[in-house]
Amino acid sequence: MITIKDIARVAGVSHTTVSRALNGNPLIKKATRDKIERIAAEMNYVPNYSAKSLVTKRSFTIGLFFSSIEQGTSASFLVDAIKGITHILDENYNLTVNGIDGVHNFSNIQPQRFDGILVMSQSDEDNAFIYHVKKIGIPLVVLNRQLEDPGIMNVVANDREGVREAIDYAVQQGHRKLAIIEGKPGFKSSSERKQGFMDSLIANRLGLNPDYFASGDYSIESGYAAMTALLGLEEQPTAVFCSNDDMAIGAMNACYAHNTNVPGQISLIGFDDIMFSRYTNPALTTVRKPIAEISELGMTMLIQLLQQPDTPPQQLFVRTSLVVRDTVAGG
Repeated sequence: MITIKDIARVAGVSHTTVSRALNGNPLIKKATRDKIERIAAEMNYVPNYSAKSLVTKRSFTIGLFFSSIEQGTSASFLVDAIKGITHILDENYNLTVNGIDGVHNFSNIQPQRFDGILVMSQSDEDNAFIYHVKKIGIPLVVLNRQLEDPGIMNVVANDREGVREAIDYAVQQGHRKLAIIEGKPGFKSSSERKQGFMDSLIANRLGLNPDYFASGDYSIESGYAAMTALLGLEEQPTAVFCSNDDMAIGAMNACYAHNTNVPGQISLIGFDDIMFSRYTNPALTTVRKPIAEISELGMTMLIQLLQQPDTPPQQLFVRTSLVVRDTVAGG
């Protein structure tokens, strides 16, 4: 195996200079760094991360923790989060993906294992994990769920405002009988999106019909079941807001199975703007929550914390936006 001492002999410099150059040390002149990197590539040098970790006391591992991977986290949400992170994450780092509900012993979460942690938080129940990470001093950024604690770096989107904008749009199209298929119980996003739905109805002086609040859990199957129940009502809604796009796809399939035309007989609005939403037939009107951008910004902030531990925590907002396609007609 090629070592930095081999590279140093070829480059005519000390192995300390090689080590600093390969680690991007700004004290090494660019010309020297470029030369060493070129020689390392030509010699097919592969860094020994185990040895590197022993010397630097770092693990070169970033932990990404969801509230749960198996419950309430759609495949598209997972992919978008990882895509945003890996777009920023240095190739020298490894990314591990975990569910907080699968961590049975918080004592296993230690600085020796993780240089930094991103929490894609979907539930208040994550707080015990978040404060454990904060207490033991691992650099931490919490994504997706707005925290009350100003002492933790936080990157979020305003789900509530995004839903209100979407329902206002449906009302402007003439809809007065609006229903919601809610998200997974206990998830902050579910309550925020439900609140945005109610904010719009109240602002537009429309009644809150309890029959129009259908239970879901963010899965396609729950969207199908909830829409089937709504279609069975004596007085059907004219528009249905689905708390994520997966449920909207399930709802659209339920409409098709019950010979109900979308948007001719019932309009649909989703949330997230996953890749598949533009390819449904008809294409889904939805609220775009830029998960990849949230993750990218979160990773950027975590890198800043790793490099400058004294960086003051802040709360950063990424805007949602309504994407109008073909599933909303006049009421």
